[in-house]
Amino acid sequence: MINRDEERLNRQLDRFERELPAPLSRSMRWLREPSSRWIRVPAGILLIVGGIFSILPLLGLWMLPLGLLLLAQDLPFLRRPTRRALLWMERRWVRWKRRPRSTTG
Repeated sequence: MINRDEERLNRQLDRFERELPAPLSRSMRWLREPSSRWIRVPAGILLIVGGIFSILPLLGLWMLPLGLLLLAQDLPFLRRPTRRALLWMERRWVRWKRRPRSTTG
């Protein structure tokens, strides 16, 4: 049985997936499948650990939210905060895109 948080997170991720380029969208869709859990969980943990060591080359803070996003698929207590963070980022993105650009000439 899918609870409301999982359903809402899935809708949010579906919307996000539609905005991605085709290769990334296919990869994300594959990672979200229930059969990919054995790859998703270790990858999420590794991304979080990599985000903690963000001072090293190639590792960065970008890895932390991506790892949490992967783990939220399987850990119910992460679904609501992840969904709220995605909504916040989406609103900020829309607001940023609508912001008038200054023209220098």
